[in-house]
Amino acid sequence: MTAEPRAVPRGGSQSAGSVPALVPPCGLDALWAVRHGESTANVAFAAAVASRSTEPVAGRDREVPLSPLGVRQAEALGGWLAGRGRQSGPDLVVCSPYLRARQTWQAMRESASAQGGSAVETVVDERLRDREMGIFELHPPTAVQARSPEEAARRVLLGEWHYRPPGGEALTDVALRVRQFITDLSQAAAGRRVLLVTHDAVLLALRYVLAGIGAAAPEHLPPVPNASLSHWDTDGRTLRLRTWGDTAHLDGQSPP
Repeated sequence: MTAEPRAVPRGGSQSAGSVPALVPPCGLDALWAVRHGESTANVAFAAAVASRSTEPVAGRDREVPLSPLGVRQAEALGGWLAGRGRQSGPDLVVCSPYLRARQTWQAMRESASAQGGSAVETVVDERLRDREMGIFELHPPTAVQARSPEEAARRVLLGEWHYRPPGGEALTDVALRVRQFITDLSQAAAGRRVLLVTHDAVLLALRYVLAGIGAAAPEHLPPVPNASLSHWDTDGRTLRLRTWGDTAHLDGQSPP
């Protein structure tokens, strides 16, 4: 499933009562964030939901690779990267340590290089890892329901933004580490144009953090599409969201 590119009002997110959020200054010149391409776990989760399977996906979350479609999606992102050019594209990439994110950046980089793109400085930061699900790591919803119906009910009661699985993180926890990451990045990479290669949960947290103090949590947004691009640019003081979940560059490289 893909999402059409969406323009975002200049004012960004607001808190209840339409009171503007207090947006802190950010030293970055521009910020793009990519969700990794489709992974084998994305495919397995969709199949589990369709078949009502109660079995978890084997392996460790940080070692889940891209699917063949995910590789093609990442290569399509490389075309976008090559098209940006040295003067307007990112000059720094910060990547999640998880395999699917690192593979996404590798395929992007190789595809961009083959199309004449320039090399970009790259670092990996642990704070861009996916949301940790604790005892329910790699458990589709049907498997969580089978293993612990009480926890499944608590998840529904609290909502996805606030639910913390045993041993894992709520999205509010992800937002805390993303907030510190952005603060550090703003200081360490002031004036630079940065691309993050990361995960759905991190992107939601990033949107929340950059919307400012007092902004409403984006808890009712649909999942961020695989291999989509979101973009913030500077107004001279703060970063403002311009596009969210853009998949135009994929040119049909999406699940049916």
